Amino acid sequence: MASKLEEARKIINEADAQMAELFIRRMKAVEMVYEHKKEFGLPVLDQKREDAVIEKNAALVEDQVLKSYYIDFLKQMMTISRTYQYRMQSGLKVAYSGVEGAFAHIAAGRIFPESTMIPCRDFKAAYDSVVNGESDAAVLPIENSYAGEVGQTIDLIFSGGLFINGIYELEIHQNLLGIPGASVSDIKKVISHPQALAQCHDYIEMRGLDAEQATNTAVAAKMVADANDKSLGAIASAETAELYGLSILEANINTSGENTTRFAVLSKVKANSPALSSSILMFTVKHEAGSLANAISIIGKYGYNMTALRSRPLKKHSWQYYFYIEIDSTLDTEDGQKMLEELSRVCDKLKVCGTFAPHAEI
Repeated sequence: MASKLEEARKIINEADAQMAELFIRRMKAVEMVYEHKKEFGLPVLDQKREDAVIEKNAALVEDQVLKSYYIDFLKQMMTISRTYQYRMQSGLKVAYSGVEGAFAHIAAGRIFPESTMIPCRDFKAAYDSVVNGESDAAVLPIENSYAGEVGQTIDLIFSGGLFINGIYELEIHQNLLGIPGASVSDIKKVISHPQALAQCHDYIEMRGLDAEQATNTAVAAKMVADANDKSLGAIASAETAELYGLSILEANINTSGENTTRFAVLSKVKANSPALSSSILMFTVKHEAGSLANAISIIGKYGYNMTALRSRPLKKHSWQYYFYIEIDSTLDTEDGQKMLEELSRVCDKLKVCGTFAPHAEI
């Protein structure tokens, strides 16, 4: 007669064999999930989805003591799934503007940590890298909380065919960098991207420094490192200082203590994920009185709340503008489709640019 221990071991062995089969089946599904994320330029981590899965599955275990262990088991499984997706992500190519150490490089690395980073000379080159199939996604800045919108990126999105499949917020800390041995009093000129110079305008004025523009903050840091001149400083991140062997002479010199840049992930295909709960529209209106007011009233009529409204000049038509709008819902509903249909009647051009999760920090 088998002992209880032998019986227990038999049950465990049978359960382990079944779990091995189910584990393989689950990981094959994880591969399918990753292929979807790769196609749409989505990050591996979807915290809302993971939380929902854990909450739903934990309800299947009634024993309260075992439930807590089962929740730990589910969390470990989620971690394993993410690790597997990160391994597959090594083949994902992500374009960004600038060189290693630029804020776009930092943002892209946090969104897609195991991907291959493709540096590009400017915003358009990064955008075109995806259009031409050289990269799977591009990470480009669209707005800074202090310096405002990044018009070049907005214009590319309006005129091109890529979709926004996520917007992520990166807190920016600007620092005064110099070569080793330099001091703050040695610096006579600072070099940086125009946005960074704008963010640190008050500091530059207070110090009476000359300012020179560079294509991005990392390029500025490299210029200072290469010049090996104590009178030259760069404005850039702490990561960039370490990368180019510069010293941080003064930290957090941006005028506003709250300095955040929003980065958009752009890819060829429009994503459809429950985590992406806000939408972006761009349009031009007919050149007649009340046309913009009509467009805005249509959006409100269907219960959509606008969280952002901006205008940008049309490049080919002087004194005419297109409009960028963020709304706090998606458009794949019956009301959403009706709204778009009605909106198209008062717009010369109407474009649904994509979806994103509001206030996603990286």
